[in-house]
Amino acid sequence: MRTFLALLFSAAMATAFAASPETGATPTIPPAAAEPGKDVVHALNNAFAKVFESVAPSVVIIEVTKKNDGSEGLNFDDLFFQGQPPDDNSQRRVPRNLQPVQSEGSGFLVRPDGYIFTNFHVVEGADRVQVKLKDGREFPAKVVGTDEKTDIAVIKIDAANLPVVQMGDSDGVRVGQFAFAIGAPFKLDYTFTYGVISGKGRSKLLSNGGYNISDYLQTDASINPGNSGGPLCDIDGKVIGMNTLINGLNRGLGFAIPSNLANDIGQQLIAGKKIARPWLGIRIESLGDDASIRDFFKGVDKGVVVRTIEADAPAHKSDLRPFDVITKVDGAPVTTDTQLQHEILKKKIGQPVKLTVWRKGQTLEIPVTTGELPSEISRASNENVQPNQPRPEDLGKFGLQVQEITKEMAARLGLGEQKGVIVTDVADNSIAASQGIEREDVITEVDGKPVTDAKSFRDALNKADPKRGVLFYLDRKGSKTFAVLKANNSN
Repeated sequence: MRTFLALLFSAAMATAFAASPETGATPTIPPAAAEPGKDVVHALNNAFAKVFESVAPSVVIIEVTKKNDGSEGLNFDDLFFQGQPPDDNSQRRVPRNLQPVQSEGSGFLVRPDGYIFTNFHVVEGADRVQVKLKDGREFPAKVVGTDEKTDIAVIKIDAANLPVVQMGDSDGVRVGQFAFAIGAPFKLDYTFTYGVISGKGRSKLLSNGGYNISDYLQTDASINPGNSGGPLCDIDGKVIGMNTLINGLNRGLGFAIPSNLANDIGQQLIAGKKIARPWLGIRIESLGDDASIRDFFKGVDKGVVVRTIEADAPAHKSDLRPFDVITKVDGAPVTTDTQLQHEILKKKIGQPVKLTVWRKGQTLEIPVTTGELPSEISRASNENVQPNQPRPEDLGKFGLQVQEITKEMAARLGLGEQKGVIVTDVADNSIAASQGIEREDVITEVDGKPVTDAKSFRDALNKADPKRGVLFYLDRKGSKTFAVLKANNSN
């Protein structure tokens, strides 16, 4: 982008001075014809400067003080813009003194009465929040509301008649258009950088409690620690994003939460509303993401594979199963996990949806009623299962040991009337370990054949083809999932 501007400037200047009076050469282009080239550069220069002049008064610098519990180190804040580069004077270098931790971020005013948008991680755990304005005034701020899942927060200062940003439409942003960032990288307040929008719809950058933003804006505008929470603007000075993630320092990859999402969540937080999202309670992946299981899906080209169904989730109460491939949501085709999440987020909590599912060559219609996405998905920790009678089955080629479930074991582990065989050991660096199988997983099916005891497990396993891959259906503390184990060719 900067190379382009340099070439544009050079071309304009070369045109303007194509004829040198010192050489006496005849001009190839009259000076009057060269003026438009100079005008383009000057107009661009003025346009850039006006973006800063119009937006900067609405940008704030946020200073945060937190208690130091001795665990400060490489954390979310360090990775995503908080803090400052370590040096000999930095308080963060001496956590043994348990001095308060100070960090700095950015934000922007959205209402004249002092409401400010910023990142959740900027103010997370703050004991004191101080806001500095462009005109030099400083105010204490209070946190109005936060949404950890989108990393958005609203804070407020007691002031009036403040300059506010103009929010843009992030849906209309085009790859290749100019982008400008304003913030306080490395405590250099009101630093202004420029670039272009280098990508849209970036996803899976940060998953948070079963939810991830699926449409980050990507920019090559220089973004560094301290820019977090600041605005990303277009050439008209409208805010099109909130800077939030970086991929290394000055690596040419910065990311911003789209302004439409930031504004939607921010306005709900200002209104005191609880941010609630619908969910099905499934962990998913796009068909084709895992090449090792692609052969099991002959007959379906596109869709979303159900990896896990969470315990007590809405999908757990439906006929949906792990290894199903979801191809439509209420008739709308879905080919990626991002599209599926988008479709579900359009629904209301408690709304019935109809999933079109491919299962072993058949197309099914499965109704599921959405629930509310919990703040956290609880997971019980695994205890070591002590092998009891009957004797464990040792599947050496997979690095897996299982045994039949006894009544005593079922009672101790809270398995109820669960039937099948239970995993008692998983060897380190084994095939089973690489596929995520854990101790206390209950194997309920092998290649579609029900497993109720050790004999049915052995029978099903003997009929399976370990070179092609053996499909295990698993029950994990109430969650349903699967794993495909392929024996090494040498076995």
